[in-house]
Amino acid sequence: MRITAAPGTRTIHADAYLLEVRADPPRAVLADPDGRIWSHLSLLASADVVGVADESFDVGAPTVHDAGGATVGTGPVDTPVAEIRLDCASTAWGRRRTTLRCLPDRLELTVEVEGTGVLTDVRVLGGRAVLPNGAGGTFRSSVEHRSVFVPTPTEPVDLVRPAASAAVLGVVGDASPGRLHAVFSPPPLCLVLGREPAASALDVPAAAPGAPGWLALGLVAPVADLRLTELRYQPVDGGFLLELDHDAHTAVDGVWRSPALVLRPAADPWAALADHRTDLVAAGAPEGPVAPVAGWWAEPLFCGWGAQCARAPLPGEPAEHPYFLQDLGPAVVPRGLPIAPDLAREDVYDELLAHLAAHDVVPGTVVVDDKWQRAYGTAEVDQDRWPDLRAWVAARHAAGQRVLLWWKAWDPEGLPAEECLVDAGGRPVAVDPASPAYRERVRGTVAHLLGPDGVDADGFKVDFTQRAPVGHSVRPHPAGGAAADVPWGVAALHALLRDLYRAAKAAKPDALVVTHTPHPAFGDVCDMVRLNDVLERDTAGRVVPLADQMRVRRAVARAALPGHLVDTDQWPMLDRAQWREYVAAQGEGGVPALYYAERVDRSQELLAAEDLALVARSWSEYRAGLRAGSVAGATR
Repeated sequence: MRITAAPGTRTIHADAYLLEVRADPPRAVLADPDGRIWSHLSLLASADVVGVADESFDVGAPTVHDAGGATVGTGPVDTPVAEIRLDCASTAWGRRRTTLRCLPDRLELTVEVEGTGVLTDVRVLGGRAVLPNGAGGTFRSSVEHRSVFVPTPTEPVDLVRPAASAAVLGVVGDASPGRLHAVFSPPPLCLVLGREPAASALDVPAAAPGAPGWLALGLVAPVADLRLTELRYQPVDGGFLLELDHDAHTAVDGVWRSPALVLRPAADPWAALADHRTDLVAAGAPEGPVAPVAGWWAEPLFCGWGAQCARAPLPGEPAEHPYFLQDLGPAVVPRGLPIAPDLAREDVYDELLAHLAAHDVVPGTVVVDDKWQRAYGTAEVDQDRWPDLRAWVAARHAAGQRVLLWWKAWDPEGLPAEECLVDAGGRPVAVDPASPAYRERVRGTVAHLLGPDGVDADGFKVDFTQRAPVGHSVRPHPAGGAAADVPWGVAALHALLRDLYRAAKAAKPDALVVTHTPHPAFGDVCDMVRLNDVLERDTAGRVVPLADQMRVRRAVARAALPGHLVDTDQWPMLDRAQWREYVAAQGEGGVPALYYAERVDRSQELLAAEDLALVARSWSEYRAGLRAGSVAGATR
């Protein structure tokens, strides 16, 4: 790279970009090699702490340094690496520095603070400041891009959205307004800025020939350092910045450095996600699956949840149909009528599987869904619904099938408060992944559920990872005995799944663990990535084809975890026609998953013999492909 100087500026000429450093306000103008600007990147930042908003003052000019650390003066300099530094006085810290490290193919931005405090919101590419000229408030980077690729499903469906639309990536969400963005939890923490607008909800615009067309913004650090609950893209009035919500659970006493924000040109969003994965592998993420792939993992799945919903009365209870209350009518089930979890029963599953077998639909793996447990937290089998689950699993094994149990992450139901995180009133809100007693409970519970002397099931389908604990006031129970430095955010979810995964493999080495966590750092806590619940409409209220949603999600999962199998999911379906299209597309590049046996829950349309014949034919073709190739073919 070459650094050149002109009055008031320094310019870094790299193979992949141009970067011009300016002082007022402090920024680095990022452009393609041909000079087309991506953004005036603000070098200001904020790292708020409990009780103090971090505001810059005494803001000087950024300095440019060569590979040896020397400040670059007026002459041209050739260097393999350069750094841009901005030191600011801070209302919250004794010292704060923004560093933009410049390499030939990418930029790496970090913020380093020194002092004492408990982090809340950390802002990069912008922050609060009072400048020498008197301008104050929040400063942002400029929006020169027209769109943003967001690698997590959302409702409304909006994959490549306008640059002025906000986006959130993380491990917190549900179906409440403004929170349905954690269907993947976590997704890759990588947004991709685009030059062109999208034509539809799932359109990915092509770049102009010979031009990068896209710019990735990916958060990179060892997973233990990803203590944020959410990464937020916050645009307003032609500017944007990124917020890293640390939720008042990261204490600093000395020096703290943020995860690196890697900015890298890319040919398209899929290449950007692949590059992001490479960066995370260099930071310690696994290069691929950590457990040998068992052949049975790729067998077609039957998950009973959709059939349970279809048998439940409609209108249904909100928890069973969380996205569609406006269509379902009353939000309360009349007293005495069952809701979908009530139908996770041995007799119901026997009826469903017998009905499918009569139509030559025989799954290789059966998922017993919500709620086979007496309580989510204890995972004790409800013997009123499953009088002898061990014997039932043994019968499935005798039929050549495997059984997965649905596992609800984070739910404290049935647990003593000492094993939980609690709110300000002392009420348990989530399990505590650092609690020695809870961790020991998980090991014992999993050994019983999967071990040969227990239930002898074959693995878990893990759900509700988006219910990660969040809240400034949420704390470990005082009597819990957890370590002082409790993991939080993305790091806490990884710790939670790590214990479950290791316990599963200890109990049964070929156990299958399915999660909806397509983040590259989670490759060592899952064997198969589930595409999760299907959504419905775009920002204009139009139905987005469900099979196309599956294809896009599969592409995200393959880019982030290319060696992992993909569970294509299948719930909820709008109607029989959409369901048929979905069935036909599942075998294109994932493990087929069937959720329905008798009817479609949303439309209540019956599934006829020809519908189940479609499933049987699709599965036969898929299995023939497995025999001709390998298990890995299920991901292609």
